[in-house]
Amino acid sequence: MPFPDFIHHGGASGVTGSCHQLVANAQSSLLVDCGLFQGEDAATDSFQQLQVEFDLSVVQALVVTHVHIDHIGRLPYLLASGFTGPIICSQPSALLLPLVIEDALKIGFTKDSKVIEQFLARVQKQLVPLDYKQWHTLVDSNQLHMKVKLQRAGHILGSCYVEVALHYKQENTKKRVVFSGDLGAPWSPLLPAPKSPYKCDYLVLESTYGDRLHGNRQNRAKRLKVAIEKALKNQGSVLIPAFSIGRTQELLYELEGLVHNAGGLWKDLEIIVDSPLAAKFTKVYRQLKPYWDKEAQRRLRAGRHPLNFENLYTVNTHQEHEATVAYLAKTGRAAVVIAASGMCAGGRIVNYLKAMLGDEHHQVLFVGYQASGTPGRKIQKYGPSGGYVDLDGQRYSIRAGVDTITGYSAHADQKDLLNFIKRMRYWPKEIRLVHGQEEARLAIKNKIEEIYFNKQQLIKVILPK
Repeated sequence: MPFPDFIHHGGASGVTGSCHQLVANAQSSLLVDCGLFQGEDAATDSFQQLQVEFDLSVVQALVVTHVHIDHIGRLPYLLASGFTGPIICSQPSALLLPLVIEDALKIGFTKDSKVIEQFLARVQKQLVPLDYKQWHTLVDSNQLHMKVKLQRAGHILGSCYVEVALHYKQENTKKRVVFSGDLGAPWSPLLPAPKSPYKCDYLVLESTYGDRLHGNRQNRAKRLKVAIEKALKNQGSVLIPAFSIGRTQELLYELEGLVHNAGGLWKDLEIIVDSPLAAKFTKVYRQLKPYWDKEAQRRLRAGRHPLNFENLYTVNTHQEHEATVAYLAKTGRAAVVIAASGMCAGGRIVNYLKAMLGDEHHQVLFVGYQASGTPGRKIQKYGPSGGYVDLDGQRYSIRAGVDTITGYSAHADQKDLLNFIKRMRYWPKEIRLVHGQEEARLAIKNKIEEIYFNKQQLIKVILPK
């Protein structure tokens, strides 16, 4: 078998369940992410799909690109299967990861606090946080030297892409492998945009938005303002399904800007975060201000508090949540509600949708990717034509307004993904397109082959199954 080789245990032909194995040689391999399957990617026999049945004896480490559940949600199964190696991640991810895993355990495994504490203690023991741009050696044998380096990916706080340097000593050959993880896009609040590596031989590249371009990201705050004011004029509330980490904090940052600069209704507009998990993440985001970008640092120096402003309210207990849903549904109070989950597949947003989808005064505003098969995708698709959606086995008519702002995606679009390749000094000779639906992967495959053809360079583009 020629090395390096790649095995994909999820997140290859779908957009969730990311789990990629770099086989450096017969004795040593590296696992990049170990995520949960969601939406149509989730098999009918979901328990079987979650099992970790590949050989862990040769896995030297798990590298976590970021802490979204579709990248780390199978971690409990990995550890239960006997993985005792290091869990490598960035310094910010080391603070965020235990929060995500604790929540995942409570939802999918147990509410026994003692069991959860024991598991988190084990995770903490295996965590190896690295600074960005720091090489870390994993293997140094007679045959192989393997080291990894994390670089900012700009997707969420702590996200990284992974550079792996391989030195095959007996052949005296060197190979450089890059796993993109989820790449962010330019103009994201709080985070600097990713910078491409200097060189790469093998690239494992995400392709979530490989077939499309985002709207003008610089003007997205204006579009957010217009969408919210539309609902306010209808005397209703705006419901924003958002992931607890990343999207929620970006929205708060831009909403603070709108409240700060606008007058009228905005001055008294309640911004409600109804997610204890999102509140915990936001608190950690505030602790990690040194990792914010330059624009966010300027706001801080001006005495502003982008993630902790006066109009911001947090709903914690379930009783407070039920009271808030009932109050907004009954009164139509002007408010913006940010609640998980981002694809409406569970979480507190579902109760808001049940109570308010049937009222034309309200507005559902999507700011993130909605995977096929999720309630969010169905609301997005059928809502504008007055359709319906099934939530928890019951049918709900959609009379509320439905809008989407694509510029808020935390993923790079087709142009950004191509730029990630083009801005390398030495382009890869092999690219494996993962984390995308078939049409997205085919679209960017064609674009990649086109730019290589124009540069008169050879490229092998693989679409793993």
